[in-house]
Amino acid sequence: MLNLKDNPVLLKALQGYYGQGVSYYSLVHNGVKFNSYVGVLQIGKQVIEVLPKAEKLDQDKGKWRKMLIDMLQAVRLIKADTTSHSALRIKPNHILDLYFELFLVEIEKLVQSAGLIKRYRKIESNLTTLRGSIHFAKHIQLNHTHQERFYVRHGTFDHQHLLHKLIYKTLKLLSKINTNLQLDSRIGSLLLHFPEQDAIKVTEATFEKITFNRKNERYRTAIEIARMILLKFHPDINKGNEDVLALMFDMNRLWEEFLYVSLRKDETMGHLVSKQTSRYFWKPVEGYRSRVRPDIWIKIGKGQHIVLDAKWKNLNGYNPSVDDLRQMYVYHDYFDAKKVALIYPGKSKNNSHGKYYLPMGEELSDRSCSVLCIEPSDNIKRWQEDICNDISKWIKFEHI
Repeated sequence: MLNLKDNPVLLKALQGYYGQGVSYYSLVHNGVKFNSYVGVLQIGKQVIEVLPKAEKLDQDKGKWRKMLIDMLQAVRLIKADTTSHSALRIKPNHILDLYFELFLVEIEKLVQSAGLIKRYRKIESNLTTLRGSIHFAKHIQLNHTHQERFYVRHGTFDHQHLLHKLIYKTLKLLSKINTNLQLDSRIGSLLLHFPEQDAIKVTEATFEKITFNRKNERYRTAIEIARMILLKFHPDINKGNEDVLALMFDMNRLWEEFLYVSLRKDETMGHLVSKQTSRYFWKPVEGYRSRVRPDIWIKIGKGQHIVLDAKWKNLNGYNPSVDDLRQMYVYHDYFDAKKVALIYPGKSKNNSHGKYYLPMGEELSDRSCSVLCIEPSDNIKRWQEDICNDISKWIKFEHI
């Protein structure tokens, strides 16, 4: 929870942003309580960093910041090959700094070495020489007293196109919202050397128009980062609050994807690992059918299946929620699962294994659900190895 009693300006800005339907946090008295999201909120020039929380293994912010960046890199929300690039010069104070510099590195490469793409486009101009075709309506309207001029439609070959407009708009935005002094001069230099572009309104549909090919593939990383920054930026439309940039990630989804990528990466498991395989669950008389969809589904042999659900939370020594246990019970039936488990971050001493009761009785069934806790590590590769080793041992071991 973030107490903002002594910062009413920031509190008002967060309250106004919350009114736009955001789900990153909820409002409490004189503050906000962050939900299952992590990342960075920048309100005007003030930056709020939200780091992952699990069991109190370590309260070192630097460690958790590095761990979050490593997880984002592992699931390809940060390009792995880009983060090791020698052009990265600053130690990021938060994730925004990292994304900003990654974007600048990509643009510097385009400007300095690869060169910027030019494209043909159609324009209209009032010229003193005849080029292309005359636009007669405009020519008569504008040049009835200037017979030396021609209003024409013609082609030109220049740097004005959608890719560059998105890059230029992102650079202009960074020049406005960047708070890291080490990046200021690089942003200014790029704006000076990058061809000035016409302003455009950017939506999700703008990026859907882009098709990458052999000629423009080198723009892909820059455009992906530009997309994240531009679509997450919420300018103040009421004039009185602050602009907001929200680079936030659902930690449950990130943990789920990280587990999946780690298990798929490990070749020693020898199993087929899939994510979010669904089954129909319920059908109304009218309307759409409902599905059940576990996070991770593992085929370990003919007719033998394992189901895992990822939960980024601290159990504090308590049992999983009844809703989570019910959900895992359903997976036994709908996925013919031999074993099911809830996967949490934490110390392995908190692992537990239990059986479900038979309906309408006090006897235990042969169906079980396990709670597996895997401790985060400073070394992302070691952590991924621990995930694979712990889950492999659990698959092979008969607990009850």
